[in-house]
Amino acid sequence: MGNNDHQKPGAAGTGHPTEAQRRYLERGLDEPGGKLPLFDREGREIPHKTIETCIAHGWAEPWFANPLKPEWLVCRLTPAGYRALGRGPPPTPGQGPVRP
Repeated sequence: MGNNDHQKPGAAGTGHPTEAQRRYLERGLDEPGGKLPLFDREGREIPHKTIETCIAHGWAEPWFANPLKPEWLVCRLTPAGYRALGRGPPPTPGQGPVRP
């Protein structure tokens, strides 16, 4: 990973994810609640800088504390994160189609 893997934080939800950020965020697309991974597909820990930058952009948000590993940041995609990936966020539970 080079120095181009992280963007500087700006206004929440602005800009486009770098390739490393996109790989991280895309992993939440098929997970319940948009849960983001702690490890990449090769089993390496996701760099904290990648996670922190995605949070700063508003694409991810902390979800819950891991009682066994409090230093691990368990996050999920935000609506802005889905949009940054070109997707709409899934409907929230109890939100079905609008009926006339």
